[in-house]
Amino acid sequence: MKTNVTFPSAGLNLAGILFTPDSHTGDPIPAVVVSHPGGGVKEQTASVYAERLAREGFAALVFDAAYQGESEGLPRGLENPFQRAEDVRAAVTYLTTRDDIDPDRIGALGICASGGYVPFAAQTDHRIKAVATVSAVDIRDLLVNGLGRTQGPEVLQAMLDQAGALRTAEAKGQTPATLNWAPESPEGLDEAPVLYREAQDYYRTPRGGHCNSTNEWVLRSIDQIAQYDSYAMIELISPRPLLMIVGSDADTAYFSREAIDKANEPKELYTVEGATHIDLYDKDTYVTPTAAKLSDFYTTHLTA
Repeated sequence: MKTNVTFPSAGLNLAGILFTPDSHTGDPIPAVVVSHPGGGVKEQTASVYAERLAREGFAALVFDAAYQGESEGLPRGLENPFQRAEDVRAAVTYLTTRDDIDPDRIGALGICASGGYVPFAAQTDHRIKAVATVSAVDIRDLLVNGLGRTQGPEVLQAMLDQAGALRTAEAKGQTPATLNWAPESPEGLDEAPVLYREAQDYYRTPRGGHCNSTNEWVLRSIDQIAQYDSYAMIELISPRPLLMIVGSDADTAYFSREAIDKANEPKELYTVEGATHIDLYDKDTYVTPTAAKLSDFYTTHLTA
């Protein structure tokens, strides 16, 4: 069953969908907050996993981040990592107020960029009892250093120069400048990294595209992103469990491997053989074992 909900986050109303088992009687059950990728919305891969979790007896809350999708916030498309983490905490808070959710059995799942935001929030929010990620990305590292860390420091300096100028321009009434998350067209992508080719195929085609996913982020967000570090204090998640899931062929898998190395026990890196980063978003061949692993993880740590 799906129920549309709203809840506040730092003064902004967020739009969400609460998935619950069809057999739910209204008695308190465990729940998982599911946070969408950068550039995504709640109706895409976040809902794919929420629906699977609901089949296994969990409530699962998906929501649009502030400034994005159906949630409030201006300018549209702002990607503030600290607000994104606050949105995760706000979603947990909302669940704790519901009579049909057990406030002591709440977990969280982050996908792609939210695979950084969820662990970041969980480092200091002890209400999150079990933390998992799928195809995790540290958005700062990706944008500042480039995929595979092939980007020189001069790129960040140029973007920060732009960010300051753009803040001034916005203050004078100009429309916020934006960049695309994913390439709009497959043309010219033959030699591009797999991540970007797959992102175009998922987000900008009927495969995964959604009318609320605009494919734009506000360029001046970079001056907030540059100060953020998803896994700086990841050891604080312990002794709560951490599970990070990657595809064996994902060109982003190094983010999860390095985060797991830094984290304290209990922790696990789970690899889905043959899968790329975005294969884990919607391809049943890879989503099914991923969802099964997540279900086992949350069953072990939220229903005992």
